[in-house]
Parts: sequence; C-alpha cells; structure tokens
Amino acid sequence: MKIRPASAADGDRLAALLLPVIRAGESYALPRDMSAAAALAYWCAPEKDAFVVEDDGGAIVGSYHLRANQAGGGDHVANAGYVVAGAARGRGVARAMATHSFEHARARGFRAMQFNFVIASNTRAVDLWQSLGFAIVGRLPGAFRHPALGDVDALVMFRSLVDR
Repeated sequence: MKIRPASAADGDRLAALLLPVIRAGESYALPRDMSAAAALAYWCAPEKDAFVVEDDGGAIVGSYHLRANQAGGGDHVANAGYVVAGAARGRGVARAMATHSFEHARARGFRAMQFNFVIASNTRAVDLWQSLGFAIVGRLPGAFRHPALGDVDALVMFRSLVDR
C-alpha cells in the first residue's frame, strides 16, 4: 500500500470510493444524496489535508482527511475521517491510514486526536480505534439516524498523540 496526498487528478476515483459509503448512510452524518462534487468538496476542503491509499495495482482503496478539531484554543487537537473501499476491508487499510494520520498530525503540531461522532453500531471502527489507544469519552444517545437500525448512539473518542 502507498499513502499519498490526494490530488485533483484523483477526483473521479476518490468520489467512487466516497459515494457508496455516503449513500449507505451507516457511518457518516452526511446527506445520502450528496453529489460527487459536494462529496469531494467536503472531503478535500481547504482546511483539510486529504490522503489516498493505493494498492499495489494503483487502485484507490482508502482515504482519510485530517484537520483541526476546533479553532483557537482547541486547534492543538486533530480530527479525522476515514473511508475504506468495501473490497479492501479486512486488509489493514484502516489501521495503516490511522498510523499514517497520527504521524501526520504530530508533524503538524497536533497533540491529541478527537473523533466527535463515531457511530456506535460501526463496531469495526470502534474496535479499531480502541485498539489504537482511543477512549470513549462521551456517548450521545440516539444521535444518529441509522437507515436500518433506527436511532443509534454516537461516540466521542479521544487519544493523546504525545508521549507521556
């Protein structure tokens, strides 16, 4: 796998990765009918550093973006979003992106990472984040309208990026 910054040339392939996840409506609080242009504008917004993961054949199998979680007094805490292609799940793509994102965040001067809205029913993500040192620091009861499960909890997860 190769992780590199996303470029404008990746637009169609990146949209093809993002749109099935957005349309499924199971892990991101985004409009399920979001256009490809809107999805790319969201994912690759100017305040975000967007990356893609290519497999050995050059296919984009994952992407993440990283930004400051808050402005001003909270700008030392990073926030990120991750997407893995369905066919690439279980191959270590998410773990590789997470590790890369932690290093990139540290290089940018972030001292911690916070996820504001992890869908509790997304147990693969919750388990991965916990295995990588994230703690659940908050639970928002019924905060996410899951298309199949109804209202499910959203989790706030946090981890330090500083060696203590």
